[in-house]
Amino acid sequence: MPLKILAFGAGAIGTYIGGSLAISGNSVTFLERPEVAASLSQRGLRLKLGDQEHRIETPHLASSIEEALQQRPFDAAIFALKSFDTALMIQALLPYRDGLPPIVCLQNGVENEAHLAQALGEGQVIAGTVTSAIGRQAAGDIVLERLRGMGIAAGHPISTELVQACAQAGLNARLYPSAAEMKWSKMLTNLLANASSAILNMTPGEIFNHPGLYRLEIEQLRETLRVMRAQQIEVVDLPGTAVRALAFAVLRLPAGFSRPLLRKAVQGGRGEKMPSFYIDMQSGRGQTEVDWLNGAVVRYGKLLGVPTPVNQLLTETLQAMTSGALPLDSFARNPEKLLQSLKKDQLSG
Repeated sequence: MPLKILAFGAGAIGTYIGGSLAISGNSVTFLERPEVAASLSQRGLRLKLGDQEHRIETPHLASSIEEALQQRPFDAAIFALKSFDTALMIQALLPYRDGLPPIVCLQNGVENEAHLAQALGEGQVIAGTVTSAIGRQAAGDIVLERLRGMGIAAGHPISTELVQACAQAGLNARLYPSAAEMKWSKMLTNLLANASSAILNMTPGEIFNHPGLYRLEIEQLRETLRVMRAQQIEVVDLPGTAVRALAFAVLRLPAGFSRPLLRKAVQGGRGEKMPSFYIDMQSGRGQTEVDWLNGAVVRYGKLLGVPTPVNQLLTETLQAMTSGALPLDSFARNPEKLLQSLKKDQLSG
């Protein structure tokens, strides 16, 4: 039976997941700001999926939560906002919590589900993740750059039905018994050459070609793996993403072997495309998701007594740059300056 889905926003993930579900016969309503909804009602949605282009000429749209909920009951909602927008969206949703469907949280990081559940109810949140690479041309206009898949945590009454619907929509969906294992494993991949690339204005390929920066990358991942181990969270493979092999290379292989493998992995995933932190930093919003990724490693590390100096340096440096406390070009193409900052912090600690 087709599902009825509410998509919070027509950004890259919302359009890709929601649009794919709509193309395969499900009913999807996209909640967007009034000006964006008005534009989408005129031009529709466009999804370029491989060698096929799909257009949804008359998408179901809503320009307010009240308008969206008039179309209920929904089976589930897709929630893929940037992590730094979560708190504001929660405040907007609180007056309507009794009428909301279960929310599939596809955000980066490992803490958003807990915040949503605390505000909206434990049974109202389903952890999820997307490993496919999506390019966004404009609101409602996306390109599937690399099909990998998506994960949905088991345990909710609708989890299995959601996975089946997403699989039928060509999303390569998989059910995961442990939400924590799925989300922390995805975060490992999000950390790769992300903060360092944004801080240094260097591509991921350049980061991995520099021996000192490669060691920095390896150590931030090792810190994360130690934090995971302290919580007894196992690394799991994600759709199209061999995360266990990544962890093995980071922990077990000497640099001479691991560096070519990881460089190939990061270039295969991103090529010379700049990562999300850099894009967010250059957008002028004054925010990135670093506090929800590297910063989460630091917070859990402090709680568990696991030192995380590299993640702390990357978090604090990028936060200072995005807030204006440091100029954006403070470390531009100057790896030694960043590496020296870590040595100073370690000495002072």
